[in-house]
Amino acid sequence: MEKVNLKVEGMDCTNCALTIHRFLESKGLQNVKVNFIGGDVSFDRNEKFTLHEAEKGITGLGYHIKQENDTTQKKKLTRIGFTNHFQRFIFCFIFTAPLFIDMLPGVHIHALMDPYVQLSLTIPVFLAGMSFFGASAIRSLLKGYPNMNVLIAMGALAAFGYSLYGTFTHQAENFMFYETSAAIITFVFFGNWIEERAVATTQTALKRLTISKKLMANMIAFDDNHEEHVFPVESSSLKVGDIILIKSGEQVPVDCKVLWGEASLNEAIVTGESAPVFKVMNDKLIGGSIVETGTLKAYATAVGEDSVLGRILQMMKDAQSEKPPVQQLADKISAIFVPVVVGIALIALVGNYFLADKGFGDSLLRSIAVLVIACPCAMGLATPAAIAVGLGRAAKNGILFRNAKSLEVFKDISQVVFDKTGTLTTGEFKITAHQSFLIGDEEWKSIVYSLEKYSNHPVARCITKEWKTKNEIRCTKIEEIKGLGMKATDKNGNEYAAGSYKIAGAFTEDGSHDIYVLRNKELLGWIDIADDIRTEAKAVISFLQSKKIKTILLSGDRKQKCEYVAKQLGIDEVIAEQMPEQKLERISAFNQIAPTAMVGDGINDAPALAKATVGISLSDASQIAMQTAQVVLMDHGLKHLPLSLGLGKHTYITIKQNLFWAFAYNVVAIPFAAFGIISPAFGALAMGLSDVVLAVNSVRLNWKKVS
Repeated sequence: MEKVNLKVEGMDCTNCALTIHRFLESKGLQNVKVNFIGGDVSFDRNEKFTLHEAEKGITGLGYHIKQENDTTQKKKLTRIGFTNHFQRFIFCFIFTAPLFIDMLPGVHIHALMDPYVQLSLTIPVFLAGMSFFGASAIRSLLKGYPNMNVLIAMGALAAFGYSLYGTFTHQAENFMFYETSAAIITFVFFGNWIEERAVATTQTALKRLTISKKLMANMIAFDDNHEEHVFPVESSSLKVGDIILIKSGEQVPVDCKVLWGEASLNEAIVTGESAPVFKVMNDKLIGGSIVETGTLKAYATAVGEDSVLGRILQMMKDAQSEKPPVQQLADKISAIFVPVVVGIALIALVGNYFLADKGFGDSLLRSIAVLVIACPCAMGLATPAAIAVGLGRAAKNGILFRNAKSLEVFKDISQVVFDKTGTLTTGEFKITAHQSFLIGDEEWKSIVYSLEKYSNHPVARCITKEWKTKNEIRCTKIEEIKGLGMKATDKNGNEYAAGSYKIAGAFTEDGSHDIYVLRNKELLGWIDIADDIRTEAKAVISFLQSKKIKTILLSGDRKQKCEYVAKQLGIDEVIAEQMPEQKLERISAFNQIAPTAMVGDGINDAPALAKATVGISLSDASQIAMQTAQVVLMDHGLKHLPLSLGLGKHTYITIKQNLFWAFAYNVVAIPFAAFGIISPAFGALAMGLSDVVLAVNSVRLNWKKVS
């Protein structure tokens, strides 16, 4: 099913996102995800409800579909005169401020008490407010999905209408609440502006990556005389195969492969590591990395959404759009919040007038205060704000979360399972010893190379690198059996096998070697391989144990080697000589005991990584799309594993704090307004600032010590 991604402008809160989400789902669209913070909307294409109809429906709700290089919305806003909430606030404040001058101690301007003067000051504010809140409210009501602007519009309209009635019936002294209507609109615009700025800070990491995608490139072209010409182009116009020149100090515009030159690159934008990486011919370059010294010529291998940076951006957007289980209750409440608050406001009006023996004016003010102080946005913002910051800090450190759920489940992890090869060890193997029987050394190496060249395993790559030859045997059939090794048949019908002791147990009692090679069920020789333990592995294991997290080594390697590594690192439990299906069974069993994270290389361990409560992969950035893990550590090491665990736990803690504040605010604020303790003007300001509290608390994750 083809996935559709849209950029939607005009969403001011999660209630807006919920409106779009409910609309799209009502049309039968599947996998709908809406993120109001980034304006991202995605769903699976449906033949019964076309993309054009979806865009038309979203536009009908009062939002704008942004296209590439689209200036329509900007022009439209310019015609109206306002491009943001700050401009609306300043405009309204100019007319609202005089209405409150007379309330200052020792200040009395008789002209400002005239109802027609107050009406003339309020009309511009009222029109500005209704053109935004009123229009949005009407559209949402017509579509059957009332948003929070319904509450603001109702409050401002009630105060303005009541005052207007008093003015034209010559009862202004009892009916004049123009300042209330103007204050509601002005303070809500102010609150929205502050909220926008606060929420925008949660998107800093995503914006940084987005900006890095939009680069200029030096494209190389050749004329009819094969002379080279270099001219600047936007990176978005590059295609796979285009040749580019990258100079010292420039960013790599797209994923590419070096054709000529040598250079040191900073890949911190993707890996989180600022240490320079030296690149030569045939090395891969990640788009967005920076050439610190040197000059390169390269050809583009991936562009746009297919590039490493493009996939990272999409992963972050997808993860931000997903809702972890903790958000589901808040969403259910947000969906019915507006009609419930309108009901409470009516009860406050009737109760104060008939039961508390308050005048109609005072009762109406309390009812209006209920409308404008209620904040469904706070409940909806609690989770996405925290997730945006958590994901952003993770990405800045080379940690990628595929979904929001994986952030939440980290809180329960009590045991971590490690693969050995390439995870606890560097995976940079070298041949330490070998022995061949029956045939000469050159023929022996040729056979081994011919078998191992078809494998992606780190051991196989090591052998093919050291023993590369042109005199390879021609195979008619070859296959890799996970956990065993390679099997092949040549054109003469000879059968070969290269793998662990499991394939050679019937032919030798010596099980101390790493790789055995057979031909027609005869042992041709063996190879010993060694790699080093990662320098950071000991510290990571010690950290986990200090947090009372059990550590387990689960590997297909020989028991002797696994026990050696475990002893060096102080790992609690060792399970060796496991086939991939056995690893899967072990992970299933561990999950039954307690929530389990598994750390592996993401290739041979893919099934087990997918089965674990949280799968964590160490992988080369160019292979990120192949990973089945929920979390990918991009720095080729374990160093940031404690940070990934800590960010998961503390993001969940922040979500809980935000939700507590959101619920507590509404539970306390609405009764205070209903009993007249809080005025409508103060309520309008408090409503906007309540969201700021959540955003600021979420932004703390950027600096909070989490590991």
